[in-house]
Amino acid sequence: MAGGSWFFSEPQPAVTGLVDLTALAWPAVEATHRGLRLAATCTLAELAALDRTGWAAEPLFRECCRALLGSFKVWNVATVGGNLCLALPAGPMAALAIALDGSLEIWRADGTLDNVDAVDLIVGPGETALARGDVLRAIDLPARALSGTTASRKASLRPLGRSAAFVVGRRDIDGRFTIVVTAATAHPYRFRFDVLPTRAGLRAALETIPAWHDDPHGSPDWRRAITLRLAEEIRVELAPDPVPA
Repeated sequence: MAGGSWFFSEPQPAVTGLVDLTALAWPAVEATHRGLRLAATCTLAELAALDRTGWAAEPLFRECCRALLGSFKVWNVATVGGNLCLALPAGPMAALAIALDGSLEIWRADGTLDNVDAVDLIVGPGETALARGDVLRAIDLPARALSGTTASRKASLRPLGRSAAFVVGRRDIDGRFTIVVTAATAHPYRFRFDVLPTRAGLRAALETIPAWHDDPHGSPDWRRAITLRLAEEIRVELAPDPVPA
């Protein structure tokens, strides 16, 4: 357990013991020669407070934290790793890690060390690729991705409701374009393009998503439609002039 913001929000009758990872005192954020390393125990408050890092993608940290819609009390307890491992479709830390090509350092239960692409962690609502006893240690964000320009869009049925669709885009210095879809689907999807796609090209890529999430926060048809709209808004925002049709 890291912050426990969700764990202590409802009864957990099956749990017989806890291991508090915060006692390991991992540095919340570390600058490396490769980019940035976020400890799994880095709180949302610590992430949102990052400024003057020099990376173009820095605003995305705060945007993803705000997408959680938690109070300052939640931000001071909830952690990046906890939000990832909880694997809720609306978890914004997945969007952050995947959009910035995050690599997850996993301490396996057998004592080995593994590195996993962030997009491969969440396999369904509340389900991850972690085995029993595995621990998420850190999220490594490479300099190449951090140098890109980012944009995000969120939609929900109510002004302060849980995200029904959360879309993040990134345009790299060399023109490559990445779009990540979360909340509207059972697990995150990432699409890459060598150049900024046309409107039709982006739509065609998103239409390959086989199914859209269905819960009280939004119907599949609405989630599909709003995701297409949000993704197009991001494409236009990140496009150089003139915007390809």
